[in-house]
Amino acid sequence: MRLDKTVSQSSSILITGGAGFMGSHLVDSVLGDNRFGEARVVVVDDLSGGKLENVPRDPRVEFVRGSINDQSLIKRLFDQHRFRYVYHLAAYAAEGLSHFIRNFNYSNNLLGSVNLINAAIEYETSCFVFTSSIAVYGDGDSPLTEDMQPRPVDPYGIAKFAVELDLAAANQTHGLKYVIFRPHNVYGERQNLADKYRNVVGIFMNRLLRGLPMPIFGDGTQQRAFTHVSDVSPVVAGSVFNPKATNQVFNLGCDRAYTVNQLAEKVAQAMGMTPTTVHLQPRHEVHVAYCGHEKVRAAFPNFSQTTLEHGLSLMAAWAKEATIGEGQSFEPLEIEKNLPPSWRE
Repeated sequence: MRLDKTVSQSSSILITGGAGFMGSHLVDSVLGDNRFGEARVVVVDDLSGGKLENVPRDPRVEFVRGSINDQSLIKRLFDQHRFRYVYHLAAYAAEGLSHFIRNFNYSNNLLGSVNLINAAIEYETSCFVFTSSIAVYGDGDSPLTEDMQPRPVDPYGIAKFAVELDLAAANQTHGLKYVIFRPHNVYGERQNLADKYRNVVGIFMNRLLRGLPMPIFGDGTQQRAFTHVSDVSPVVAGSVFNPKATNQVFNLGCDRAYTVNQLAEKVAQAMGMTPTTVHLQPRHEVHVAYCGHEKVRAAFPNFSQTTLEHGLSLMAAWAKEATIGEGQSFEPLEIEKNLPPSWRE
């Protein structure tokens, strides 16, 4: 496929989950990339986790409230717009909770993705960009690299890896070109601070703003590398123009890992508050998980990594001015056996 330097003005781009945290930043990156010209961006989001205010008010952007599980909606949108590029970010990304909402997890994160892949094949989309997760690696030895065999240990990671496999099969059978990214522990402005199940940085900031201790499962020695969203969205947006990215899988995030205890201290410092924590019963999770990024650096030489201190300072300044809604418990849970007690509150 010949990659044009710019996208024709009549072209359309689909971004699922574009009213959410990462999705809205991706919309900004697409709009700010001159290679897309005046291409129209269609954002599809059911607003279950995103906010309409996150979607830019730009004449090039059309917002459609709806679910990727709605096959008739997806078919109608593809028939109307004939999307040249599809960026698929819509998902319920809660690894720990996915053990207790299996049906919901697979319906949204796997079957919804299949609806999009089917439509992309039928309407001959030029490239399908999918945000997967390092959850696909499971208990692999860190640093995790793309040549390792994925062995996901939770339903969320299983669903993500299944979509990766389906995209590879769609390429082999139907010629659908794709790019897969595995971002990890992404944080930053516009994150849902009221979500108590996911996004540890947001959870910590929420608790500090409410005068409550930061909750840590287990002893806090779990290790993760935390990635500011500004390092992720430009790479994902520009991947459709990069021939080195076609039909490839990339880890995407920061190299340096921190313990959860260290993260709590740095979040409190960024917020200008005294760190207070409460240790909860350990939950079933991978203890050490961080990635190597040699492959993405080779394909995207401008890939940058914001330091944790600077990224947290940016998010903290935003969080202090943000409106935090009421945190809602997930309903209905499909399984309650072994559910962490703190999630029952």
